[in-house]
Amino acid sequence: MAGLADSGSNPDVDLLYDINGLAKDAPPWFDDVMEFVGEFGVLFALLGMLVWCWWGVRKRGGEDAAPTVAALVWAPLAAGVAVLVNVPIRGFVERPRPFNDHEGLEVLVDGKTDYSFVSDHATLCMALAVGLFLANRRLGIIALVLGLVGGFIRVYMGVHYPTDVVGGLALGTAVALLLSPLAMALLTPLMRAVERSPRGGWLIVARGRGVRQRERGRAGYGSGGPDSDERDLAA
Repeated sequence: MAGLADSGSNPDVDLLYDINGLAKDAPPWFDDVMEFVGEFGVLFALLGMLVWCWWGVRKRGGEDAAPTVAALVWAPLAAGVAVLVNVPIRGFVERPRPFNDHEGLEVLVDGKTDYSFVSDHATLCMALAVGLFLANRRLGIIALVLGLVGGFIRVYMGVHYPTDVVGGLALGTAVALLLSPLAMALLTPLMRAVERSPRGGWLIVARGRGVRQRERGRAGYGSGGPDSDERDLAA
């Protein structure tokens, strides 16, 4: 299985050289930026979007606050599960990093000694992005684009083949989507219990917002208030 890309005539290798060749032509400062974005920037951005979405959900509150927060909690859990699933895949395929088998690559980061297929970065990013999409479609679409950009940068950096990235994107998507019904069935009741908790309720709905919603409910507006048609959770 190690010889997934042993020949220079392989389209996977050709595309690797084409994309990585952009790094050779770019100025050093640009490569430094791409290295940071590829290693940390995209992941930090996705995590920041999750926090931003959570903050908006708890601030607005509403009947769908608990299931939306459950979807946001599932996103990093899905990323963790996907990386664990990747451990036996990497051990079975045993594909070396491209710079070990192909000369002339512009490698932007050192110290990569593990196997190449499937890309952990692409897996993590796409699982986070799909999890965010399940909670909020508008932010989720931005996150999906970021995930694709992050995958492209991994090839640009010379540390992954294009098929490593495609495999990671597919793995992250599959885990986040296929396990989401079970995850939501378990996490949504838990988040509702947290919402009712005197100490932990602020994690789901801001305290002042929760009080106003209860007052509106008693006044006849219903549990979500007059703006209850606004939803974060992607249907």
